[in-house]
Amino acid sequence: MIGKTLGKYRIIENLGSGGTAEVYKAYQPGLDRHVAIKVLHPFLADEKDFLTRFQREARVVATLRHPNIVQVYDFDFDAEDNAYYMVMECVDGPSLKTRLQDMAQEDQRLPLEETIRVVTAVANALDYAHQHGMVHRDVKPANIMFAQDEQIILTDFGIAKMLNVTGLTASGAMVGTPAYMAPEQGMGQAGDERADVYSLGVVLYELVTGHLPFDADTPLGVVLKHINAPLPPPTTLNPNLSPSIEAVITRALAKDPNNRYQTANEFASDLERAMAGQPIEPISPEPTVVAATSEAMTVGPPSATPTPPATSVVRPGRGYVAMLAVALVLILLGCAALLATGTLDRLSRALFPQAGTPTPDVIGTPTPNEAVATQIVA
Repeated sequence: MIGKTLGKYRIIENLGSGGTAEVYKAYQPGLDRHVAIKVLHPFLADEKDFLTRFQREARVVATLRHPNIVQVYDFDFDAEDNAYYMVMECVDGPSLKTRLQDMAQEDQRLPLEETIRVVTAVANALDYAHQHGMVHRDVKPANIMFAQDEQIILTDFGIAKMLNVTGLTASGAMVGTPAYMAPEQGMGQAGDERADVYSLGVVLYELVTGHLPFDADTPLGVVLKHINAPLPPPTTLNPNLSPSIEAVITRALAKDPNNRYQTANEFASDLERAMAGQPIEPISPEPTVVAATSEAMTVGPPSATPTPPATSVVRPGRGYVAMLAVALVLILLGCAALLATGTLDRLSRALFPQAGTPTPDVIGTPTPNEAVATQIVA
C-alpha cells in the first residue's frame, strides 16, 4: 500500500496492524495535512454482517465532536484495492502506555495531579460518547494519547458499539483487551456504558499503584480473575493513597455493573471530589463471582436512565465445576468445527496479526508485543 493513493490520501508509512485493520500514515495534499488511515483487512471486507456494522458505526463515530476524542474525517471504499478505510486525525504525541513505560524505566509514576487530569479527560470523552449512543469497549493506556500541547485524546473506537442499535453486534462475542476488560465483557456480554467505566477504573488503578489489578499466565486467566477474584486494595500497593481515592477506584471496579458508577460523569465527579479531600462513601463488599444476565446488559436509548440489572450470585461447587466441564467440551467441539471449515485460519489472523515493525504511538494502535483487542464471535 505504501505509495498508493486511496481516494484523496497518499499512503506514506505503515504504522502497524490490529485485529481488524492495517493502519497507515497518509498525506492529504488538498488540505496539506497528515492523517491516519485504517484499512480493513481484506477477509473482513467479504463479511457482509461485519461490514454493515462497521459502516454504520463509522458514520456514528464520525459525528463525535469532542476535544478529548480523536476526530474521524472520512470513510470510503477503494474499488481498485477492494479496500474499506476510515480516515482519522493523526495524533503525533506519545500514548499513555509509552509514557508509563518510559517512567517505569526510571522507577517513577505519573504524579497524582496528572493522573486525575488524564482520567477525568477520558471520563469526559466517554460521557460525551455515551450520550451520543456509543460505547468504546477498549479503553486502555495504548488508546489514550498526549497531543503536542499535552491535550488528552481518546482514540480507536474501532470496536465501539452503538447503544441504541440492536441486531448488529454478534451475540456471544468477547470484545476488549483482557487486562482492562469488564467482567460482563469476559462473560460474552456486549457491555454498556458501565463497561467503559470499569476499564477506565483499571487504568486509574494502574496509574496510582504502578500495577494492573489482575495478572495471570494467559489472557483467559486474566479474564477469569476480573470475573472471579476479589480486587487487591490499591492501598496495599500505594499506602499514600487517600481512602477517598481508593473508594472511587473500588466503586469503578465493582464486578456487578449495578454497583459501579452508572455514568462516566459520576466517576469523574467523585474523582475530583476525592482529589479535593472530600470523603467518598465506599461500596459494600461484593460476592466473589457475579454473573450478569442478558437483561443486565440490555441498553435503551442514550438518554434513558440505566435500568438496574438482575444479577445472580454463582457459588463454586459441583454445579460450577460441571458448567466448566461443559464449557470446555463446547470449546473443543467449536475448535473442531472451525478447523473443518477453515474459519480458524481467518480468526487467528484477526486475533493474532503477524508481528512486524514496532508500531509508533500515533493513534493508539497496539504494538506486536502487546495483547491486542480480542473479538471472538461465537
